[in-house]
Amino acid sequence: MAIEVAQKLVQISDELEVKIIFKASFDKANRTSSQSPRGIGLEAALPIFEEIKKLTNLPITTDVHECAQCAKVAPYIDLVQIPALLSRQTDLLIAAANTGLPVNIKKGPFMAPEDMLYAIEKTRTQKFRGAIITERGTSFGYNNLIADMRSLTILKETSAPVIFDASHASQYPTALGSISGGDRRFTPILARAAVAVGVAGVFIETHPNPKHALSDSATQFPLDDLAHLIKQLISLDRLIKVSPEKALI
Repeated sequence: MAIEVAQKLVQISDELEVKIIFKASFDKANRTSSQSPRGIGLEAALPIFEEIKKLTNLPITTDVHECAQCAKVAPYIDLVQIPALLSRQTDLLIAAANTGLPVNIKKGPFMAPEDMLYAIEKTRTQKFRGAIITERGTSFGYNNLIADMRSLTILKETSAPVIFDASHASQYPTALGSISGGDRRFTPILARAAVAVGVAGVFIETHPNPKHALSDSATQFPLDDLAHLIKQLISLDRLIKVSPEKALI
């Protein structure tokens, strides 16, 4: 399925002339329940990443959860991603930066945007290639997140590219007991709002059949509808960025 999705994404990338980075997790180590599917594991995932690269030439990213995983996965990917719930883990951030790859740090839902300055500082090792920050919403009461668009402007002050995660911002964490709920109807709404602020990119989880997804099925965006959404986002992006000197952000 990963190859199927990647091949569809490269078609969209070529047709719309938009840069797409393929992301898949070899291990979802932060699932709500220990009974939830976690993935196929690192060793089984590496040849799949290699095949996706050969077939599509798409840049690839994946999450790491342990320091030792960073060096093992680095030869197969182009960008290391730090999960939101691990964004304060100093040793993990340093190990990711020491791969010599750029690092995408997802802001923890428990963190203020200003706190991400310290996360970026931890990646400034001798092999520092640059950091990216991804906003995915902030904890708001029980089982809910709020996507504060002010955060995107504050995060820009770090000088790092800012990505908005429209899928996880649509989640209701652990709202369904042992799994997270959410509402995919809000994914395109939040994505359009973030692009209107002027972000560098958008993170969207997509699946050929969202109802059957083993992870985050409530917020997976239908793969068949993705190209139409990206077209909208490109139009908004061009409108916002065509005359930066006149922008209000």
